[in-house]
Amino acid sequence: MSKPEHEFFPVSDIGFTPCPGDDPAITERVLAKDPATGVATRILRYAPGADSTPMGVQRHDFWEEVYILEGSFTDITLGRTFTAGMYACRPPGMPHGPWRTDEGVVTFEVRYRA
Repeated sequence: MSKPEHEFFPVSDIGFTPCPGDDPAITERVLAKDPATGVATRILRYAPGADSTPMGVQRHDFWEEVYILEGSFTDITLGRTFTAGMYACRPPGMPHGPWRTDEGVVTFEVRYRA
């Protein structure tokens, strides 16, 4: 199975839902997802003040590409802040996070298997 076929549609038709971990300050708008593998394309939103420290450092078994659309957040492990217009490409197993944001952040993410 793979992600479903979609022609252009307003992404506002899809609501934001809490991400795994159930922190109401960290939500996602899943645009497409492969239910068999769990890989997805999504918009991730951290509300101002959100902190993913309870989830710890993240590592995935899939590729993840992230583009920051709005705002900024800080990778607590690295002690670095990343801002709108920045991009990351993470291979499987690459550690990242946890994250904290004062102003909030919105990212566009694409996840896929090699």
